[in-house]
Amino acid sequence: MTSDEKSRTIGFGRLAAKGSIFLAFVVALEVVIMISPFALFFYAVFNPVLLALDKFSLTRWLTAFFLPHMIVPPDPVLATIRVLGSIFFVLGLLTFLICAMQVYVGKIWKAGVASRGLYAVVRHPQYVSLAVSGVGLAILWPRFLTLALLAVMLFLYYLLAKDEERRMLSRYGDGYRAYMNRTGMFFPRLTNAELPRGDQELHRVTWGKALSLLVGLLVVVVGSGFALRAYTVQHLPLLSVDGLDAVAITAEDLTAVRDLLPDVLRDPAVASRLSTSRQPDHRLLAYIIPIDYTMQGMIADTGDEWRLFEQHKTIAMITEYVFHPFGHLTEGHAHAATGHGRMPAHDSPAMKRRIIVLEVSSDARPLASPRDDFGINVKRRPRFFVDVHLHTGEVQQTRDIPAGSGWGTVPTPTF
Repeated sequence: MTSDEKSRTIGFGRLAAKGSIFLAFVVALEVVIMISPFALFFYAVFNPVLLALDKFSLTRWLTAFFLPHMIVPPDPVLATIRVLGSIFFVLGLLTFLICAMQVYVGKIWKAGVASRGLYAVVRHPQYVSLAVSGVGLAILWPRFLTLALLAVMLFLYYLLAKDEERRMLSRYGDGYRAYMNRTGMFFPRLTNAELPRGDQELHRVTWGKALSLLVGLLVVVVGSGFALRAYTVQHLPLLSVDGLDAVAITAEDLTAVRDLLPDVLRDPAVASRLSTSRQPDHRLLAYIIPIDYTMQGMIADTGDEWRLFEQHKTIAMITEYVFHPFGHLTEGHAHAATGHGRMPAHDSPAMKRRIIVLEVSSDARPLASPRDDFGINVKRRPRFFVDVHLHTGEVQQTRDIPAGSGWGTVPTPTF
């Protein structure tokens, strides 16, 4: 290969790497775009990809979610992971900006190799910070597709770092070698062992090594997602009443509604719809949510007001989502005040719950238990919802709803 061909190959590799990294962040930032006015334009391009993946059982898992996003994490482990998602995302971005400022200020002053600040701890703090931020984003909007692209992104960061070090050694020689001897690549170096002088051999990444690294990253990163998903399903707040499986946003709501459900299911309007919705080998799953739950549009299309991209509050919603991880789960969309001259306490949204009923089916295997409702290959079709007073058990509204969610056919979170 001539030097020109090699240069073009390296240039193409860098372009492909940056393109893949950009794609990973676009997919992970779906949560931001989803609640913005640009959602319809974004999904015009992105949703066909999700639907194509969702069409086949071998790829459907890529569109699935592996962490709770519509219920309060049901145990301390999952709650801690969700909080860490926000911390990693913010901390990673701030660290990246600090490192970028250091590099560009050094270029302006022609200070040579950046070797101070965080660059005195590791040689590639920008890549480390972007990786940390990427992990945070994967937790904030946990599709398996995001995890797979995160693994590819980490792999490409490694290749880019190796290529940068090859060029730095070529340009700065022993000065950069001394820096490498005292500084770790992505993690702090514990010893100052001398590196071999064979620069080309040191930085040559064979196809076998590259493939092994990529496969290893995919197994570890994606495998972690499957482990977390299995853990989540095992800890969901579930109950089954008269053939209806139910999951609540909070465990407290599940306890509060447990005694009300039998009477609600016997209401003529509800019983009629349940009878129509029941199919052989199918199950019925109900989400018990506050009547003004912000994210209910991701469960079903319950009304225009729950399509978040129509609210024009993108910045406020993103800030709330990142800095108050459980705020959208424990607080309503528009709480009504109580007291003199205001809505009576018994009519407050806080006193009401919405029960959204979905039909769940699977072509792959029988659905034998409520936890099977959350299998990756199941199909979910919204049927109707019921509004009930939490204290009196009065059924206040029953309404049929269309298939899909507030975002149409876009695959949305399941728990």
